Amino acid sequence: MEARKQKEIAYYDTKVKEWIASGDSRGDFEGFNPFALESYQFLQKVLKDACCDKRILDYGCGNGVHSVWLARYGGNIVAIDLSNASLEVARKYAKREGVGSRIAFTVMDCEHMAFPDNSFDIIFDGGTFSSLDITKAFPELARVLKPDGFLVGIETLAHNPFLNFNRKINKRTGKRTVWAADHIFKMEHIQMARKYFENTETYFFHLVSWAAFPFLRLPGGRILLAFLETIDRILLFLFPFLKKYSFKIVFIFKNAKKGI
Repeated sequence: MEARKQKEIAYYDTKVKEWIASGDSRGDFEGFNPFALESYQFLQKVLKDACCDKRILDYGCGNGVHSVWLARYGGNIVAIDLSNASLEVARKYAKREGVGSRIAFTVMDCEHMAFPDNSFDIIFDGGTFSSLDITKAFPELARVLKPDGFLVGIETLAHNPFLNFNRKINKRTGKRTVWAADHIFKMEHIQMARKYFENTETYFFHLVSWAAFPFLRLPGGRILLAFLETIDRILLFLFPFLKKYSFKIVFIFKNAKKGI
């Protein structure tokens, strides 16, 4: 296995231990419930009526925070990750939430998947791309997606200078691996995706509202978030050129091109 992948596994195995030690299972490894954010609420709206009885791949499932709600929407979930520690937490979480029977958790390399062609109706990416070589990920995703299926995901964007400064600090302090910090999703990757998918839809969130994230657990934090998300919508509508500086992008890729 490549050294970069071993480092990613070691990083997330350590994050799992820290997360368990904290005794907090309300959300993801970042310390708050992601579904407080407009971006994740939008994802849920997109998928709520699309999942029932569909075969869905949770691509890089981590601790299972996304696998569970996808299963609650009636999907039959296959969840893959390279971190055994993360998968163990995910299995326990799914069982505790009563959807364990709807999710098959499997150790697998996202860049070299063992699934046959045209295996999934929906593929969900909850922020895995920065840990991967995206030039290897896109053709694999197109391969295993059914012709009438779609890939939907949420990724952090790499163009905001303030956030990039914070990423440099995180890289130096070990809060992110070097590979992940250097491979945050970029607008150029949307162009790359068009090589593998006929239709690419994109939606942008948290131009300024990311500033509220550290305060979400404090009194008034949610009110601050709602106010700043309103500012986001206004600014992104009036000044579309600012979209690339958003913190999060939600994308929907359809009509996978086969054999590329």
